[in-house]
Amino acid sequence: MKNQSVTNNIDWITVTIYIIMVILGWLNIYSSSLSSIEGETSIFDVTQIYGKQFLFILVSIPLIFTILAIDAKFYEKFSSIFYVLGLLSLAGLFVFGKTVKGQTNWYGFSSFSIQPAEFAKTTTALLLSKFLSDVQVNLKESQKQIQALGIIILPILLIAPNDPGSALIYTFLVLVLYREGLPSWYLWTGFVAIVLFIFALLLEPYVIILIALAVISFIYFKSRLIDRNWMMSGILLILISGYVFSVDYVFDNVFKQHHRDRFNILLGKEVDLKGVGYNTNQSEIAIGSGGWFGKGYLEGTQTKGGFVPEQHSDYIFTTVGEEWGFVGSIFIILLFVGLIIRIIYLSERQKTKFSRIYGYCVASILFIHFFVNIAMVIGIFPTIGVPLPFFSYGGSSLWGFTILLFIFLKMDANKVNEW
Repeated sequence: MKNQSVTNNIDWITVTIYIIMVILGWLNIYSSSLSSIEGETSIFDVTQIYGKQFLFILVSIPLIFTILAIDAKFYEKFSSIFYVLGLLSLAGLFVFGKTVKGQTNWYGFSSFSIQPAEFAKTTTALLLSKFLSDVQVNLKESQKQIQALGIIILPILLIAPNDPGSALIYTFLVLVLYREGLPSWYLWTGFVAIVLFIFALLLEPYVIILIALAVISFIYFKSRLIDRNWMMSGILLILISGYVFSVDYVFDNVFKQHHRDRFNILLGKEVDLKGVGYNTNQSEIAIGSGGWFGKGYLEGTQTKGGFVPEQHSDYIFTTVGEEWGFVGSIFIILLFVGLIIRIIYLSERQKTKFSRIYGYCVASILFIHFFVNIAMVIGIFPTIGVPLPFFSYGGSSLWGFTILLFIFLKMDANKVNEW
């Protein structure tokens, strides 16, 4: 049987959404960059941010064709090698990395920089998919759970010291493990740990421990007599107590000062509208000033005035909010929701377990980037430097997401050749 053409079977709905996002992202980068330009300049001026982004977009085109031209089995077959190369690229930052604004996240090549963490997401997703698709892997077994979590944790350990924001993205690959059979108590434990961490920053440890004691006691006495286990309840209370008392130490000694400041601003423990809280405050003002229909493209006064720092990258959504208003913002959000739902839909139609799991990895990574970035710019999440996929400025970001997405589209197009 002759293999069918990948071009004829590629999901053009997803490709169309991708193209729309990239074009809209570039238009918003152009608008957000005008405040720093004196005099007239071409929209394709490569000395400007938007001109560079245009070049990044052009490079994405042959990159896409290359991904689609390679046999789909290639990505599965060499997933282990890709993963190792990804880890080496992250480890190399500690020796050869370029430090920008206190973070050593890039390799510098003259005026060009590349961020390996953006590409390591794909390599991690590939190996995780390869591991989970093995017929002998059962996530009900503790050994397999540790191995799967280890694949996720290794890049996190290399990224977290320099870029906690990017490291956070990797943790949400646990959602994929949950989809493949990881016991739900892992998710509940993670959720409770986050809640306790936040409460420990707001309340005295003894207050939280008393609340935990009351909750555990209530559950204990409400359980059937045969299910009661006072020893496990006691151990749980001890673990919670130890965790709560350790939060202050971790917060003061592991988190960097600017991370502590951002948490304190978010939690209302500090008010610093001219310092650390300036970006978020200006972002909220810019988005709020857009009203229902926005001020019009290239007409944003906050954007033109350059009031929001890093507006072309992490805060690009503020340009959308100010110039396109609530309606335009909802349109962008619906684009992302539509893309993620489409990827999940395609994932469920895959004929191989590897392709299905990888599709869920892609959906998880895009979702958490989208969710955290939007939450960050509207002030309900700390500023941690997470780009908005296909919108934020940066070659590494655009290429990383493009590679991540189009490898999956290649797998999806190839399913007609799978038995």
